[in-house]
Amino acid sequence: MQSPQPTFDVIIIGAGASGLFCAINAGKHGKSVLVIDHANKAGKKILMSGGGRCNFINMTVSYQNFVGNNPNFTRSALSKFTPHHFMEYIYKHGIAFHEKSHGQLFCDDSSKDILNMLLTECDDNGVQITLNTHIQNINKINDIFYIKTQKDQKETTLTTTSLVIATGGLSIPTLGASGFGYEIARQFGHRIIPTHASLVPMTFTDNIGDMIKSLSGISIDVIASNNKISFELPMLFTHRGLSGPAILQLSNYWQLGENIHINLLPTLNIGDFLIQYKKSNPKKLIRTALTPYFAKKLLTALESHFWEKHKDTELANIKDKTLSKIGENLNNWQIKPSGTEGYRTAEVTRGGVSTDDVSSKTFESKHCQNLYFIGEVLDVAGWLGGYNFHWAWASGFACANALP
Repeated sequence: MQSPQPTFDVIIIGAGASGLFCAINAGKHGKSVLVIDHANKAGKKILMSGGGRCNFINMTVSYQNFVGNNPNFTRSALSKFTPHHFMEYIYKHGIAFHEKSHGQLFCDDSSKDILNMLLTECDDNGVQITLNTHIQNINKINDIFYIKTQKDQKETTLTTTSLVIATGGLSIPTLGASGFGYEIARQFGHRIIPTHASLVPMTFTDNIGDMIKSLSGISIDVIASNNKISFELPMLFTHRGLSGPAILQLSNYWQLGENIHINLLPTLNIGDFLIQYKKSNPKKLIRTALTPYFAKKLLTALESHFWEKHKDTELANIKDKTLSKIGENLNNWQIKPSGTEGYRTAEVTRGGVSTDDVSSKTFESKHCQNLYFIGEVLDVAGWLGGYNFHWAWASGFACANALP
C-alpha cells in the first residue's frame, strides 16, 4: 500500500490538556505534529475547570496524590516534569495567578489564559490542530499508522509513524467525553481497568437523603473517611446529596456499597464536651451546648436525627453514657451513599487503560510499537486541586521527549 498524504511524524488524538502539551513539546523537537479532535473547540474541559479559572497546577504534587492499580506508575513522569517546570510557561506568558490553599494555583482572570497559552505554544512550534474531525478507523501496517478521518463529509486518510492517544476519560459527556480511547486501546490488545466516575458528589436515596436535601447550601468543615483514607476539608450539603472538597476527594477511594464516616466537628470530642458541660450547666439542653458549633438549621436536623427523644431533656437528666453515644455519632457519622452523580458532574474518570502494559517512562504501549497513551485515558486519577492537570502536563512532556 502506498502512503497517502498528508503524513506527519506524530499524530495526537485529543486536543485536551495532555494532547496539546505533548504536541507542543514534540514540536519543539522539530517534529511535524497534527492534533485531531471531534469537538468544535480545543480544550473544552480546560475552559470550564476551576469554576472558569482553571486550577492549572498544584505545587505539592507527588505520586501519593494519585490512585490506580499501580500507584508507582506516576513516579517517573512526575520526577521529570515538576510544577516549577510548568510555571516557566505561566511566567513566560505573563498569566496572573493566585494560590487558594494547599498549593492550588488558579488564574486570576480566566481559564482562557491557560488555553490561549497552549494554543500559542502550539502555533509557535508548528503544531497543526484539526477540529470537528471524526476518526472512522485506525490500522497499522508494517510501521505506519493509517488513520481514516471524516470532516465536513470529506474523508481523508492520514499517516504517521507515532500515534498518541490523549482522548481523556468519560467525565462530563456534555463536553464531548467518550470511551473512544478505550476502544483504540482494546484494538491493540490493551486491558481496560473498569471505569468509575470520580471526584464526584455522592447521592443518598433513604431518609438520610431527605435530611441532607433539607440542608442544601450549608457547608461545614469535616473529616470524611473510609477504611482507606481520610480528608479534613469542607463538606457541602446539596439537594442531591453531599459534595464539597472532602466528599470529592473521598470519592476517589470509595466503592459502591461501602459506608463512609463523617466527623462533623473535628476540633472537639463532642461526648467528653457534653459530659463536662453538663457538670456546670445541668439545666441546659444539648442543643444549647452545641449552638456555638453548628448552624441553627443544621443543629435542628442533627437533633431530630441523633437525639430526638432527649431534645427537651435537661442535661442533668441524661446519662453520661447517652451523651457519650450522641457525641460518638456526631464525631463518627456512618452513612452509606446510594451512588454518585456519575460522569455528568465527575471531574475525572477512575480506571482506564491498564498501566501494566504501558511504559511509565515513555508511555509507549508494550503491545504496539510507537503507540502511546497519556493523561486521563490511563488508569491514573489524581486528587482534587490541580493534580490531574499536572498529570496531563507531566505525561504529555515525558511522552513527547520519548518519541522517535
